[in-house]
Amino acid sequence: MNVKPMGALSRRQALLISAGTAASLFASAALAQGPSTTASYPDRPVKIVVPFAPGAGTDAMGRLIAQKLGEVLGGTFVVDNRAGASGAIGTQFVAQAPADGYTLLLVASPFTTVAASLPSANYDPLRQFAPVGMVASGPLVWAANTKLPVGNMKELIALAKQKPGALNYGSAGSGGVNHLVLESLKARTGTYITHIPYRGVAPATMDMIGGQIQLVTGTIPALLPFIKNGSVKALAVTSAKRSSALPDVPSMSESGLVGFDVLNYFAISAPAGTPPAIVNTLNAAINKIVTMPDVLARFKVDAVDPAPGTPAQLGQFIEADYRAWVNVVKTQNLKID
Repeated sequence: MNVKPMGALSRRQALLISAGTAASLFASAALAQGPSTTASYPDRPVKIVVPFAPGAGTDAMGRLIAQKLGEVLGGTFVVDNRAGASGAIGTQFVAQAPADGYTLLLVASPFTTVAASLPSANYDPLRQFAPVGMVASGPLVWAANTKLPVGNMKELIALAKQKPGALNYGSAGSGGVNHLVLESLKARTGTYITHIPYRGVAPATMDMIGGQIQLVTGTIPALLPFIKNGSVKALAVTSAKRSSALPDVPSMSESGLVGFDVLNYFAISAPAGTPPAIVNTLNAAINKIVTMPDVLARFKVDAVDPAPGTPAQLGQFIEADYRAWVNVVKTQNLKID
């Protein structure tokens, strides 16, 4: 079953690849000159809203960015955790905040998946936000119970076709990227795998290890310890190329699913209408931050790659990502409350 959403998904990698030299020159020039209208920015604390609870990976990334933005721009950047509704609470807050550069949003995968799949999300990721800059991105990893008689994605797909509905897949919750990546696979391959939502990837992983379910996807850091100790087996990473954190695990392209490119990403956005001069100042700072040795070392631990670029490139990525998920939701006729 050839599904059009995968065509949109395949463009993500290209949108994330910036011209490294150009991005560096852009950052250097903007930081050196600075827009005259924002010579004093920031002259009071800047709030970075993380729409998830403290302690999660998204929160840690937000705190890293806040610290580094403070160092580069010489101001105070603080994290404000506003969790709830799969990230929609904090996201709505930023959408309604003054467009003055002093309230920012840490954007991650749920920014587009939740907006595409949950009518109650009540925000428009394309019209209510001004893209600032991509920070980093990396693939998820497909993991399976060790007793499942498959060793790769081709064998998994064959088994799913042989036994429709017999395989159970656990996600971190309905409407999240862990859920929709399954729906993308089902749409692409014409298979039926039962989705079971959990309150996070961790409990789903424990049930997979225990044999109650057979499959999950999650970030590489979340699943790597279990892969290394043999508690679960990795089938593929959800990207066009292999991850350096799992060099022996094939990509989706190598698994016969060319164009299946789903990324977990981190970025910064602001309320729509934020002055371009402030957006450009922040973007230049972010492009500088993602080249810092200590930040790159942290990215390596988190199994993500730096993704410098322009606000326009982030806007293109978000639009392609959002529209792809809307198509998946429509194709699969998903009804999520």
